[in-house]
Amino acid sequence: MSKKIKILIIGATSTIAEHCARQWLKQQPCEIILCSRNLEKLQRVSQDLKVRYPEAELHLKTLNFLDAVEIEQYINTLYQHHTIDIALIAHGVLPDQEKCQTNLESCQYTMQVNAISPLLFTETIIKHMIEKDHGKLAIISSVAADRARKSNYIYGSAKAMIDKYIQGLQHRLALLHSSVDVTLVKPGPTATTMTLGMTSKGKLASAEDVAQDIVQAIQISKPTLYTPSKWRLLMFIIRHIPFFLFKKIDI
Repeated sequence: MSKKIKILIIGATSTIAEHCARQWLKQQPCEIILCSRNLEKLQRVSQDLKVRYPEAELHLKTLNFLDAVEIEQYINTLYQHHTIDIALIAHGVLPDQEKCQTNLESCQYTMQVNAISPLLFTETIIKHMIEKDHGKLAIISSVAADRARKSNYIYGSAKAMIDKYIQGLQHRLALLHSSVDVTLVKPGPTATTMTLGMTSKGKLASAEDVAQDIVQAIQISKPTLYTPSKWRLLMFIIRHIPFFLFKKIDI
């Protein structure tokens, strides 16, 4: 029997994270730790996975994703009993841009959930991975980070913080000659519970397809993944539009 790999999913109730869990359970024996802020939603995800994969070994954990002390204590305790093979940081919120512009509490919450919290989890997990010289970590950012635009620059700036952080972390790991791999995931608009209100539903990528790309990218230790792949070229073009032209585009 193949050895079970241990997977930690932070933000396990996100649609993409749930599909990643399905992919891993379909491919190989896994022990998955599902971590979320909401117990009811987490139990729903767990029950669905158990129906699909009765032999799945699942563990549930809820905690305050905005509490640095609680995050660190949980990860430190987790590593006393487990060596994590794969960690996926997948949580986030898609805010109302106009509300963030007029309500500083909404703006603060958006930045905390989309940027600060994922970095706190990553920094704590990566410390243990470096100590053990083992593990793969992936964190979900967004193509929105590549160039700020008026319709979502609060969200985009939070994701841009993740991008810059991961660039620095990957550089650090390279200079350490570490065996630890980090993958930056940059999905385009995807059909998830977070995007239910978007008007361009016909243009949204499938969460299942995005999850397949993520699982494969982690397996091959890909540094940066654009998914669907067309977004690599599209964002290259958007990044290089001169500002005197870009400022005339209403996006």
